[in-house]
Formats: sequence, C-alpha cells, structure tokens
Amino acid sequence: MKKLSVKSVVAIGIGAALFFVLGKISIPTPVPNTYISLQYAVQAVFATLFGPIAGLLIGLIGHTLIDATSYGPWWSWIIASAFVGLVIGFVTMKLDINEGIDTKKIVQFNVAQVIAHLLAWGLVAPCLDILIYSEPVEKLFAQGLMAGVANMLTTGIVGTLLLVAYAKTVVKRGSLTKED
Repeated sequence: MKKLSVKSVVAIGIGAALFFVLGKISIPTPVPNTYISLQYAVQAVFATLFGPIAGLLIGLIGHTLIDATSYGPWWSWIIASAFVGLVIGFVTMKLDINEGIDTKKIVQFNVAQVIAHLLAWGLVAPCLDILIYSEPVEKLFAQGLMAGVANMLTTGIVGTLLLVAYAKTVVKRGSLTKED
C-alpha cells in the first residue's frame, strides 16, 4: 500500500475539521433527524483533490466528531459518509484539477458525487440501520431519500463552485517563463 504524503495527512485533518464544523451548521428538513448541510461538498472536493483514502477518512473522522459531540455515534451514517468520500475519490482520481477544469471534468465530478450519494443514502445507510439498529424500514428510506437529494444538490452546487474556484488559483505547469 502506498504511504500517505504529508500533504494528504494535512488535507485529511483540515477536511475532517471542515466536515465537523459545517456539519454542526445545518438546516432541518421535514424528515426527522435529516438535515441540509454543506460538509459533503467540502468532502467531495477534498476526495477529488487528494484521493479516495482522504475522502474516506474525512467522512469517517468528521462524521464521528459530529455525532460524538451531539448524541453519540450513529455508525451506519458514519460509515455511509466515509463511503461517499471513498467512491468520489475513486471515480475522480484521474481528473487532475491542478491542470485546470472544464465542462467534462465538472460533469465527471457530478456523476461521481451523484453515484456516491445514491449508493450511500439509498443503500448503505438504510441497510446498516436495519442490520445494526433494527430501525423501521419506512423511516429509513424516507431519511435516506431526503439526505441523498439534499447532499446531491449541495455537493453539486457548492462542490462545483469550490472546484472551479480552486482550479483558478492553481498555476499551470509550463505557464511560467524565465526572463533573461
């Protein structure tokens, strides 16, 4: 297994901290215990820039901290958050946002995040809720649907804006010339 670089470890720490802070600021939805928040947009950007392990650890650490400081760890959703980062990181590994961003990369990023959220909140979280907590099925899929839609929208809008803004700040290779 390839070792994580210092840059990746720092990114995981910053990403998990941002995930935690943004997860504490949330808007309730009509579905109980389900909120609209921005932490998944940040996680998706970090997973795209630093890879699947960073995405997984940001979701795992960040969501665990949110739950631990609220009502106690809810492992099914913590695992689903980690899964989101892992999937986005794998699907977007080859995008190389440091070389610029275009419509094709934006579409690939959004396809990745939609797939990740669909699987995480439509399958992983509800199935683990049934297996771990014996929760009622109807409630789980309502929560999963609401969380999935909210996370897809916030990641699609805010995550795309963050990626575009980041790409504009990066100096492209070969763009600097030496003056005589």
